[in-house]
Amino acid sequence: MRTVWKGTIGLGGSAIPVKAYSATEEHGTPLHLLHLTDGGRLRQKRVCEIDGAEIPLGEVGKGYQLPGGDVVMLSDEELAALPLASANSIQVLGFVRPAQIDPIYYIKSYYLEPEVSATRPYVLLAEALQQAERVGLVRVAIRQRETLGALRVRDQVIVLDTMHWPDEIRRPDFPFLHDDVDVHRSHLRAASNLVENLSGDFEPDGYTDTYSTALAALIEAKVEGREVVQPTAGLQAAGVNELLEALQATAQQQADTEAALAKAKAASEKAKSAKSRARKASSKSRSATKSGR
Repeated sequence: MRTVWKGTIGLGGSAIPVKAYSATEEHGTPLHLLHLTDGGRLRQKRVCEIDGAEIPLGEVGKGYQLPGGDVVMLSDEELAALPLASANSIQVLGFVRPAQIDPIYYIKSYYLEPEVSATRPYVLLAEALQQAERVGLVRVAIRQRETLGALRVRDQVIVLDTMHWPDEIRRPDFPFLHDDVDVHRSHLRAASNLVENLSGDFEPDGYTDTYSTALAALIEAKVEGREVVQPTAGLQAAGVNELLEALQATAQQQADTEAALAKAKAASEKAKSAKSRARKASSKSRSATKSGR
């Protein structure tokens, strides 16, 4: 696993240095957007909406657009200078029971590994959380975004769950919430019995991603049936044309340079020849003068 964050867990006057790793990963069969006529893969480009030019990465910055259309440009230096107290620290704000946190708040989970020198206080914190049956509410910044978080223990490892801020949780406001819906007791009893009959322990290995399995089987069947496309034209459209144009421009520039050098050389030789003829003519003139004397 690759480290995504390094810092400390700040608790009172102590600090436990840790490294964070993503606890989850997406799986499945990745699909790309293709050009249906030749199978070429479609690429996204950074295009300026004002002049339509493709912008190199070195000219890309950040900013905030005002309601009237004006923009406030923000440099990387200005953004880096903003105060972010939790940039390298997981600040413990308090402890609560896990059931008090609605799962809708959770964003992503990270395993926290202690530095070798901090193993003892790390294990002590993990044991304390388990015995107290509490999770720690924290403040942390990962990838320049500060969030709430929760520290919990899973398989003896402290897990950091990043969380949404309260004002990021939308309140549902659907029409049926304002209606007086009559539920018959018999129907409620039947629904409750159905829930009870289907109840059991959560065994995650018993659930599979049927869509990914079916998609992989579909792709395999098409490969076996040779229903494939060689996107040679698409690859050329994606970059080969640009390369050929660059090579042609270079060749033309070289040809122009060689032509200019040849022209300069011819002019130089012509000048030398004219100078040589002038010297010969001058020499003949002096010889004729002497013989006349």
